[in-house]
Amino acid sequence: MANLQADVVICGAGIAGIATAFYLATRYGVRRVILVDERPPLSLTSDKSTECYRNWWPGPGDAMVSLMNHSIDLLEMLARETANAFHLNRRGYIYATADLAQIERLAQAAAESATFGAGPVRLHGPGGGRSAYQPAPAAGFEDQPSGADLITDPMLLQEHFPYLAPNVVAVLHARRCGWFSAQLLGMLMLEQARALGVRLLSGHVAAVELRAGRVSGVHIQQAQSATLIETPVFVNAAGPFLDGVARQLGVTLPIHHERHLKMAFHDHRGVVPRHAPFLVWADAQRLPWDDEERAWLAASAETQWMLDEFTPGVHTRPDGPADSPILLMLWDYHARPVEMVLPAPLDAEFPDLVLRGLSTMLPGLRAYFGRAPKPSLDGGYYTKTQENRPLIGPLGAPGAYVIGALSGYGVMAAPGAGDLLARQISGQPLPNHARWFLPSRYEDPAYQSLLANWGATGQL
Repeated sequence: MANLQADVVICGAGIAGIATAFYLATRYGVRRVILVDERPPLSLTSDKSTECYRNWWPGPGDAMVSLMNHSIDLLEMLARETANAFHLNRRGYIYATADLAQIERLAQAAAESATFGAGPVRLHGPGGGRSAYQPAPAAGFEDQPSGADLITDPMLLQEHFPYLAPNVVAVLHARRCGWFSAQLLGMLMLEQARALGVRLLSGHVAAVELRAGRVSGVHIQQAQSATLIETPVFVNAAGPFLDGVARQLGVTLPIHHERHLKMAFHDHRGVVPRHAPFLVWADAQRLPWDDEERAWLAASAETQWMLDEFTPGVHTRPDGPADSPILLMLWDYHARPVEMVLPAPLDAEFPDLVLRGLSTMLPGLRAYFGRAPKPSLDGGYYTKTQENRPLIGPLGAPGAYVIGALSGYGVMAAPGAGDLLARQISGQPLPNHARWFLPSRYEDPAYQSLLANWGATGQL
């Protein structure tokens, strides 16, 4: 058996593990770091992302907004240092509604986010001054407003969002939001970390060794050999395998998995402009079936559910360069715990259901009913805690840490979460929001009482 030495061993070379290694090496001088993964970097769940970011999060407290604001600060810093090598934009998130009752709810959500530090709310009602609204540019992120714009002026809606359904009564434009290339960001961080001494080792974490109750080494199983890495620090950044790795330390994590599918759709008709923001339908809905389709679906117990009311949150965004026809389309209408099976099984009905759901917000998509180009479909898993907040901090034995349960927001949170864990490992001062993400929070009776009455989780 070969022996190596490291100051930190990180299990998992996804975006969270890479970000942790990056900040350990570049900010805090911890450079004898080994990333271990049996797969290529960024290839399990990090490449299944919509690659978006937002500082738009509900409470309780400002912890999620604070984490995301810091993460976006770090993203913008890296973008400036690298001539925006990973194509960060600031187009924002648009939450659209056709329900008058939703306007007050959107206003309340915006006001709450403002108190958490997301930025001010600007109201644009009828006759309120159309020039006050600043639309987002298609590229770049500098010199853009924060906070949110709530638009209820029909003329303003028509001017800036003519592709939305004519019955839309309001949109809320969350501004410190957008997207970027997660693969380019991840490889950029990995290359910079490796230039400072971080190593990437292909293999499987077979066991974590303890000595006097503390982490002392990590056993790695490789194709033709085994390696013992002597180390005082082990980081579990194993993504959907988080719980299995934690059990090697005698710890059971309070997490579950939800299957997540994503569709790349060829919008050759140009229904959604290439400069459009990230678009989210904020209303529950029943899908637009014709009478014949409705009768066919009603005739079978296996398909009747498609006639039920579907949850809010179907969303889409343009993907690729300005001349690309691709839209990314998602809708987690089956948000329930499942057993993890890899590769994630794909649903044959998913493309049609998502297309129909989006057509409520984007009626031009109805031209594709029955004649849609063949989409590209892939899938992975959201690894989640009950309240949909991450696990970042010490785990079990001294020297063991975890960074994970970054359900559906791993790419956007990775810089902030990686920096937070790197601070903990290297003994740096911690921000106030750090305590909200510690695995030990579940041992606090006050936190358990909070969990019993938890509201929105921020999951799209």
